[in-house]
Amino acid sequence: MAYQEKQLQEISRQFQIYGEILHAETLKIGHINETYSATYDQGGMRVRYIHQKINKGVFKNPVAVMKNVMRVTTHIRRKLETAGARDITRRSLVVIPTRNGQSHHVGRDGEFWRTFVFVEGVQSLEAVQSPDQALQAGRAFGEFQSLLVDLPGGRLHETIPAFHDTRKRFGALQQAIAKDHYNRARSARPEIEFALNRAGLVGVILDAMAKGKIPERVTHNDTKFNNVMLDTLTGEAKCVVDLDTVMPGCALYDFGDMVRTTTSPTLEDELDLSKVKMHLPIFKQLAEGYLSTAGAFLTPAEKSLMAFSGKLITFEIGMRFLTDFLSGDTYFRIHRPDHNLDRCRTQFKLVESIEQQEKVMQKFVDGLDRGTARKSKRRAGQGS
Repeated sequence: MAYQEKQLQEISRQFQIYGEILHAETLKIGHINETYSATYDQGGMRVRYIHQKINKGVFKNPVAVMKNVMRVTTHIRRKLETAGARDITRRSLVVIPTRNGQSHHVGRDGEFWRTFVFVEGVQSLEAVQSPDQALQAGRAFGEFQSLLVDLPGGRLHETIPAFHDTRKRFGALQQAIAKDHYNRARSARPEIEFALNRAGLVGVILDAMAKGKIPERVTHNDTKFNNVMLDTLTGEAKCVVDLDTVMPGCALYDFGDMVRTTTSPTLEDELDLSKVKMHLPIFKQLAEGYLSTAGAFLTPAEKSLMAFSGKLITFEIGMRFLTDFLSGDTYFRIHRPDHNLDRCRTQFKLVESIEQQEKVMQKFVDGLDRGTARKSKRRAGQGS
């Protein structure tokens, strides 16, 4: 444990938790924040909480992060209560305030800590194991966006500015190629050509947003499958977690990252590229789940780019891996030589697979949308 139990006990006393802390253990979830599960004795019952230290290296403004988290979780909980939903504390994260009513505690060492209610009876998986899990993931992230469409109080803070600015990511790659400080460009020539040949992709969604054709929305911005908590008994999606990147964004970027992380069964650094493929049955379930909860608020322009968004975000992540490889592996942690180049190759292979199936993917989305519209018209006719 990075923090000793005695230190965690001191931190735990800063929050509105009543009972004796029995023990704590490190949770290996996520790659950014330091997370612990702590068990307390409350009146003879064992109750668990999450204590988490915010990574100030990644999130330069932890106060802004917590303001966003509080606004988002409070709003979602109120909407669920208004709708008469049950099991609310398992459907949205609950922040435990400090003794003086704050959302976080700043320790003597200047570190930022926060505490959540531990969501029991759920699990997170690193990869989709069935089409139904893809359906659940799509439904969960679509519902998350839907619940935040009417978030009051003005624009959220940008916790990581220009996070999905694909034009800037492409510019950074061009600079890394031109500088080539580590003489690595020659070993990545096919990947460099692959990226440069797709320069036309990077501005499609950005330009549509700039022209007002696609609206800015409150989005999650890290829609990996393991950020959906599934009920261990029913398999139903219960809760979306890892809210530090919830900020203004584009709904398509969220869906695109779902496509990237759920539709290919391989790891992000798979060496056998013959295994890397976008599986259409998984995509269909993902899209169906997503539109079942997000379809009512998405515009026709957004829906028309759903298949494209999977290609774009996969391309963006591939560019980032390639840029880091050419720049000396300074951002992403590597575990072997050429690790970032291997990651890049995996993403670009997935881009190719999506390109080969993009028309079929979008045709399926369009069919779902038309089917939903017909059902809505029938319901309207029955009600008149």
